[in-house]
Amino acid sequence: MARARKILKELGYTNILMKVFNGAIGWSKHAPFEAIIVTAGAPGIPQPLFEQLADGGRLIIPVGDRVTQQLIKVVRKKDEFFKEDLGLVRFVNLMGTYGWDG
Repeated sequence: MARARKILKELGYTNILMKVFNGAIGWSKHAPFEAIIVTAGAPGIPQPLFEQLADGGRLIIPVGDRVTQQLIKVVRKKDEFFKEDLGLVRFVNLMGTYGWDG
């Protein structure tokens, strides 16, 4: 991760926070977020991600079964969440809390 931070800094990106962990529970310490990108397929959208999305924020997450998912975009407007299906995808499985059992 240190290498990724170095590359981002060299590219001029200085406002990015990164952490490697089970992101299905979000990162409440730094919420609310303007954007959340989930890079593993989940059976549903984890509730903590809705809660940690800023007003006007966007969430991108693959949702479906273990083989195929729909890429879903969620936009928060105050206390409402608007979903848009962006198409069929296949991601690795989200494991653990809010994901699939081992």
